[in-house]
This record gives sequence, structure tokens and C-alpha cells, in this order.
Amino acid sequence: MDMSELPLPAAQAYRTLEVRGIRAGSRLAGQDCVAEEVPVALEFNGISHAVMMATPADLEDFAYGFSLTEGIVDSASQIHDCEWSSSVQGYTVQLTIAALCFARLKEKRRNLTGRTGCGLCGTESLTQAVRHPAPLQLAQSFDAGAVSKALAIMRTRQLLLAVTGATHAAAWCTADGDVELIREDVGRHNALDKLVGALIRSGRSAGTGFVTITSRASYEMVQKTAAVGVGLLAAVSGVTGLAVDVAQSAGLTLLGFARGDDVSIYSHPERFKLDTQ
Repeated sequence: MDMSELPLPAAQAYRTLEVRGIRAGSRLAGQDCVAEEVPVALEFNGISHAVMMATPADLEDFAYGFSLTEGIVDSASQIHDCEWSSSVQGYTVQLTIAALCFARLKEKRRNLTGRTGCGLCGTESLTQAVRHPAPLQLAQSFDAGAVSKALAIMRTRQLLLAVTGATHAAAWCTADGDVELIREDVGRHNALDKLVGALIRSGRSAGTGFVTITSRASYEMVQKTAAVGVGLLAAVSGVTGLAVDVAQSAGLTLLGFARGDDVSIYSHPERFKLDTQ
């Protein structure tokens, strides 16, 4: 598909600039599009919790997905309201969550008061550094051809990448390999959180499909995928050792280097059917 034929992404997700340079040995002067990266503050019941650098599109999906994958809520039903606003400083997303969830969040914040900064925000000990999702109980299996099909379709659906060349994507795909939901962001974690948010808000049965991502699969990407009940994660790039460990314990099939018909299976191969000639 000719990328020039794609519709433009949301206007706030990128800007157009005058640029000069060299391309293919010739001087270049003209316009270029760059992806936006701005502070996005997440507030829960009026209390600021986190500020993330993200692309300012699909912010409601981002807030829902972040809330679920970070364990702030257990389901979309515990989010009662979600609104966002913009200012010269950035964007603010205000969520109203269930009282039980807010009490849990406040207790976590209270335990962290007075502590110095650490490499893993929100943790107070090594035992809290890695969150292991509950083991998935899924019978769904997937064909290699479906994953190849989904990755090919996903590339044609990356509108912001087509315009800027600077974003990651995450997609939820049916068992047949059709891409039903896709989200993009300058950050790979943000793209997946946006996808998770879109998925839980859509009411789809997450376990009937799989997730593809354009980045490597680190521990956090596995944790976020398993948290929403998806049983297979396919990454275009490589995986980390901790990602494999968490995927194995969570019952998630982890694929890396999924490009064309090539794929490496790192955990639970029983859920993935390789095409044989």
C-alpha cells in the first residue's frame, strides 16, 4: 500500500517543520513532520500520581491502560470518569476511580513518602521490583501464518509512523491475523498501554486474540500484555531474559524476531502452531 494514500493521524500527534539536510547525496530543503512528545500528567481522584512523556493522542486509552497495567485498578468498571485538558505545560488526564482502588493507591503513596528516588519508580524493595501476573488460563492457540499476516497489516496501519518515521506501535489481532486495534506513541510502553486501554474499553474478549509490537519485548511489555489476559505477544525485535522468565510463569507465549515468516519462540510453544511444508 502506498503510504502517501493513508489518512493523516490526529493533528496534535505531530507538527510540520522546515528542514534542510542531505538525502541520497543531494541537498534537501523543505518540510518534515516530527512526532510530538509532551508531558502527560495522570491524576486519580484529584491527586497527581505520575507524569509520562508521551504522544498526545488517544489519551483516554492511555489512561485506562496505564491504570490497569500498573495495578491501580483491576478492571475498566472501576474507572468512573476520565477527562483530559491541555495547557502550555502539557496535558492532564483526570480519572475518577473506585474508592477501594483509590485507598489502595493512597496507601502505596504513603509508604513511599520520604524515600529517595530509585531506578524503578513506585517500588520500595527488590521483592516489589518485578510483578508477576496471575497465570493465564487460556485454551486459544494461534497459527504462524496469522502472526505473519498481522505484522504485515500492522505496518500499513501505522499512520503516525508513515508521517514521522519516529513512533512505535502495538496492535491487537484476531486469531485469524486481522488487526482490529492499533495504537502508536513515541514510547513503546505508552503504545502498549494505549492498546490495552482501547482493548478493555472496546469490550472485546482479550484472550481470543494476540498482541504484536514493533519494539523489543522487555519484562514490562510481557507484564502489561498478560495483565489484560492476552496469551501471545509477538515482537518484531528481540526479547530479554526476564521477559522470558515472566512469560513462562504467566503462561504467555512470547515470540521474538517476528519478521515475515521468521519467528523465534521463547515460551509456551504449545500455543503456537508453526507452518510446516
